[in-house]
Amino acid sequence: MDIIRWLFEATFAIGDQQLLWREVIGNAFGLASALGGMRRKVWAWPVGIVGNVLLFTVFVGSIFGDADRVNMLGQAGRQIMFIAVSVYGWVRWRQARATAVAEGSEGVGVHPHWASWPARIGLVVTMVAGTLILTPIFRALGSYEPVWSDAWIFMGSLLATYGMAKGWVEFWLIWVAVDAVGVPLLYSAGYWATAAMYLFYGGFTIVGFVVWWRVNRRERLAEAAAAPAAA
Repeated sequence: MDIIRWLFEATFAIGDQQLLWREVIGNAFGLASALGGMRRKVWAWPVGIVGNVLLFTVFVGSIFGDADRVNMLGQAGRQIMFIAVSVYGWVRWRQARATAVAEGSEGVGVHPHWASWPARIGLVVTMVAGTLILTPIFRALGSYEPVWSDAWIFMGSLLATYGMAKGWVEFWLIWVAVDAVGVPLLYSAGYWATAAMYLFYGGFTIVGFVVWWRVNRRERLAEAAAAPAAA
């Protein structure tokens, strides 16, 4: 219980700002999950879930005694969404790894591939429509302004996590769009640690995109080279 109490109450100072340790720790788990996802490791999903639980308590601070911090309902809600979609991704990647091991190939959770054009169009339409629908809902619930940014981050996070579970290379680019909006929003709301992590994620997601793109190209070339031999 003392550890739990410390986790909820502990802060440290950077200049004149007090940062919550659980915000920093939650983002550290998120970073570890992103690294695991780039390497296509199944453990990326449960590690990310731990970070989501911690960050949920951060973004609804008033419930947990942080009266001086604004509630960001989109950010809090997306942690719940992350957990739900991560369970789906975890199961999907475990099954893919088991199949790969049984076939004697590399035991990774997913083989990156490009989404179809209908899927890409669906992502864009869902992103825009979801943001328009959620904005008035989040505003009515009292989320932080500008509320459309909170809704944009929520929808982008949902689609990016789903895209990662499906193995679409494009999911990294959705994260770039999320980070571009998330950094100024979180900074203005006083969530310094998360804003800094989003800034770092912005560069990291570009690296992740290149890594998955290269893996996809390498696997396609290997399949093409193996096809004549099989024939």
